[in-house]
Amino acid sequence: MAVAVFCIAACDNDLDIQTAYPFHVETMPVPLRVTQGETVEIRCSLLAEGRTSDTQYTIRWFLYDGKGTLKYNGRKLFVNDRYPLLTDDFRLYYTSASSDSHSFIVVIEDNHGQSQQLDFKFNNEDEEKETTEKGGQGIESRQ
Repeated sequence: MAVAVFCIAACDNDLDIQTAYPFHVETMPVPLRVTQGETVEIRCSLLAEGRTSDTQYTIRWFLYDGKGTLKYNGRKLFVNDRYPLLTDDFRLYYTSASSDSHSFIVVIEDNHGQSQQLDFKFNNEDEEKETTEKGGQGIESRQ
């Protein structure tokens, strides 16, 4: 009888319901160089450990070196604006608009406050030749 009373007293009426699941975004390898006017395809997959029906993901980006545009789902993305992520497997298209090197970040966020940042760095082909001639190495893309 004492065990039954202890078990009943130890029970909590609050259910633990997980609403936020960890996630990460994987990308296929991307080129190290891009020339002015060239478009680079970035293939991405969002992998979540679980999902609830109310989980929503958004995408935004920030270009901090070079000039270019990023498109998602046929739409040009404006810097630091959030856009809904429509599928778990998606493609981004970066088009270079200058002969400089390019560096930008893409941030994927969920509505539970979790996020992942992807960093991309591209050299211009002409800049790469100059760097190689001087004995340096090109910048690698990283995620």
